Amino acid sequence: MSKLIVKTATETDFFQRGKKIAKRADQGKRLPVERVISFEDPAEVLGLLTPGRLALFRAVKDEPASITALATRLHRDRSAVKRDVSALEHAGLVSVETCTHPGHGRMKEVRALAEHFVLEARVA
Repeated sequence: MSKLIVKTATETDFFQRGKKIAKRADQGKRLPVERVISFEDPAEVLGLLTPGRLALFRAVKDEPASITALATRLHRDRSAVKRDVSALEHAGLVSVETCTHPGHGRMKEVRALAEHFVLEARVA
């Protein structure tokens, strides 16, 4: 898994980072092995990374599982876990993949997209 950074950044920061990466690519240099998820407003980061979603991320990181299994493991309602998985998937922190299990058919499994993530926030 690559390095994952969740941070606050402006639109200008976003384009500056893109220019730096493009310049490295043009020069034939290695590109950084990291993913950056940026938000303009620190409140959006806090809205995404609620205590329940952080616990869910940790559970998925420890052992990928179905939404039902995660709800059972975390002692939470399945529909609440489904909403949280959707939010984390939309942000790029987890993925939901269809897996084939012999004798059990197909199942959707939630997986973490990074072993951990770095949280950076700049409040002006």
